[in-house]
Amino acid sequence: MQREFPEVPLVGVGAIIVEGERVVLVKRAHPPLQAQWSIPGGVLEVGELVREAAVREAREETGLTVEAVELLGVYDRVLRNPEQRVQYHYVLIDFLCRRVAGDLAAASDAAEVRWFTREELPALNLAEDTVDVIQKGFAKSEAGCG
Repeated sequence: MQREFPEVPLVGVGAIIVEGERVVLVKRAHPPLQAQWSIPGGVLEVGELVREAAVREAREETGLTVEAVELLGVYDRVLRNPEQRVQYHYVLIDFLCRRVAGDLAAASDAAEVRWFTREELPALNLAEDTVDVIQKGFAKSEAGCG
């Protein structure tokens, strides 16, 4: 699978892990988004169901065992190089997740992992769709879906 300059879009999954007034984010150790905070997640593997992938990626990147509770949204992530050639192209499927067990610990391609409050999010300069799906996660969690 060629992630950089792909021939076809890749399917990615994200785990919006909300607990009370906070959400888990990971600081990426590798491109794309290296050294930036983002939602725990990664690429769907062949034969894997999208919910299973969200649970696996959450465990691999955060050390948490989660349950994928509800689909929050499907997003496009197209990143272009300076010549405007598509360098990365993902279709992202994000789920609200509930922690079942485990302690927060960076692993896999996460350089760092931590809980953030809503008030801390604006300073992180997250992508607009990332902020959107996190806000949806908070709203669904408050409504009793998480």
